[in-house]
Amino acid sequence: MPAARELLLDAAFVALAARPWSGVRMVDVAAAAGVSRQTLYNEFGGKDGLGRALVRREADVFLVGVERTLADAAARGIGDPGDHCAAVALWTLRTARANPLVRAVLTGCRSERLPATVPAAVPAQRARPETPVLRGAPTPTAMADRITDRVVAGAITAPAGPETARRACAAAVRLTLSYVLAPGDSDEAVAVDVARLARALLADG
Repeated sequence: MPAARELLLDAAFVALAARPWSGVRMVDVAAAAGVSRQTLYNEFGGKDGLGRALVRREADVFLVGVERTLADAAARGIGDPGDHCAAVALWTLRTARANPLVRAVLTGCRSERLPATVPAAVPAQRARPETPVLRGAPTPTAMADRITDRVVAGAITAPAGPETARRACAAAVRLTLSYVLAPGDSDEAVAVDVARLARALLADG
């Protein structure tokens, strides 16, 4: 059985799909998760903490998906960084379209329907000893860097040195994120452009 924390995050995610974050009530989230409201407060400290934890979880799940996408490419013998960038571009565009929390983390653009995505200051002391210190959501820059790290690490072969490979992959990732903000004609066409940019930068060295 999932831990109370995951049940609460699942319930909050479902509630957010039905109404704006301002309309999500802690008592309803706790009831949907089958736990007491006190358990919810013990886990997250309050509604802001719940919102930050929810956003961070969705960001972490997205990054796991990036790793899985790259592992699938490697299993098929694809080692070209351009192909890896294209595969990650497709995953990113499709996930951001389906999950507004992921889109908000990747772009920094948050509608009023969503919980805050900005990093939160960590309090000097916990409100209660059992309340975990809550980390803020990652910034778009941090997310771009994390995606780039994974693409570079996943590339089996690269015609250029590590610095050039990283620069090329970073540019491809940021091009992808620009299409999250302003979508193109099709995800597949964007992926082709992303791969083309990465290969061009690698070739220029």
